[in-house]
Amino acid sequence: MHIDNSQSLPHMAIIRQSLAARPLKCIGPEVRLQLDKVLNSKAINPGETVALAVGSRKIHAIGEVAGSCAAWLQDKGLKPFLVPAMGSHGGATPQGQEQVLESLGIVQACQGVPVQASMETKAIAALSCGAPVHFSSEALRADHLIVINRVKSHTKFKAPIQSGLCKMLCVGLGKHSGAAAMHRAGVRFGFSIIEEAAGMILKKAPLLAGLALVEDGLGRLSQIRALAAENLIDEEKKLLLKAQVMAPGIPFDELDLLIVDWIGKDISGIGMDSNVTGRHRDLSGDFFLPPNPKRIFVRDLSPGSGGNANGIGLADFTTTRLVRAMDLKKTFVNSITAISPEKAAIPLHFESDRETLQACLATTGLEDWSKARVVRIKSTADLEIIQASTALRREAKANPRLEFESDFGPMDFDSHGNLGGFNEKK
Repeated sequence: MHIDNSQSLPHMAIIRQSLAARPLKCIGPEVRLQLDKVLNSKAINPGETVALAVGSRKIHAIGEVAGSCAAWLQDKGLKPFLVPAMGSHGGATPQGQEQVLESLGIVQACQGVPVQASMETKAIAALSCGAPVHFSSEALRADHLIVINRVKSHTKFKAPIQSGLCKMLCVGLGKHSGAAAMHRAGVRFGFSIIEEAAGMILKKAPLLAGLALVEDGLGRLSQIRALAAENLIDEEKKLLLKAQVMAPGIPFDELDLLIVDWIGKDISGIGMDSNVTGRHRDLSGDFFLPPNPKRIFVRDLSPGSGGNANGIGLADFTTTRLVRAMDLKKTFVNSITAISPEKAAIPLHFESDRETLQACLATTGLEDWSKARVVRIKSTADLEIIQASTALRREAKANPRLEFESDFGPMDFDSHGNLGGFNEKK
């Protein structure tokens, strides 16, 4: 196959974004303080069991949060155990889901707290649309339940409740069967069903509290809130608004090419966050929002994703090394459960980054590749340091929230034709 390789690739500069930076300084003590506020008045007795539900996302300090929560429970004489709350992730197997918790450092941080990773569920209610609400049998058998999750915008839908504790209750703790049922119903009736399902679960499950986590624009924990069951839905809505204010993005629009170094389930449920890329693709069709990239090139699959490349179908091009790193079974199970097989579609791929870039630019319609509007990011969860091409110089210079860390220069390739790192200042 012939691709024009005579044209010059765009020159790139390293740019630092000024993002909302509101990091929480003392995470463990804050977890304990929040639990004290909400749970000291609850009827809990020494010797009782507590299911501690944690998901599959790489949330800042998630191990410390879970470990501090487990230690607080043990100090009260309670018996915590970990329950993976991640729907069909980890290949929809107990072993796979336990491995996800280990890869995030959660099992290690909880120091000997056992993991109960059964995929068994019980249908405990039915939505007004008739869809069943499944819930983890392990969590139901516990005397108490605490769920821990980040509150943020969802990649697929907009509603007062999006990604957070409510979604973890009805999708994550629904395991494979519950996640599939929720996605089927969501496609037909809209994802406001999450709030309805969560309300039903709160009446049936032994929930003590939820630990809601909010990250700042740099992806660091900014707020931890313990939410009592009776206030959980209303309080999560308020926290979502706070999270949205701090959410980072790409500071340019109408891109010819967006290069994403890493995608993965530990980064986003669909590998790369559509709220950042602007690329949406599902049963309702393909649609594009800022930064409106004509082409997306994904370079690699994160090690923490365990081979699950769900979301690769949102890219136009990738590398053959990413395709080789895919666990097809995990990827296909996850995408089918989410009613989004298109997100597992494998795009055109080439051996090297250089070849892939040439193919990308050859399909933008540009006569002169050196004038392409290109942005490169590490991942959609890491946006403080980015690269931008010469065509974006004027816009970057005019933006007071952007600071140049380097001059413009040629793309840096190794001897195999693959891009080097960002080499930003520390």
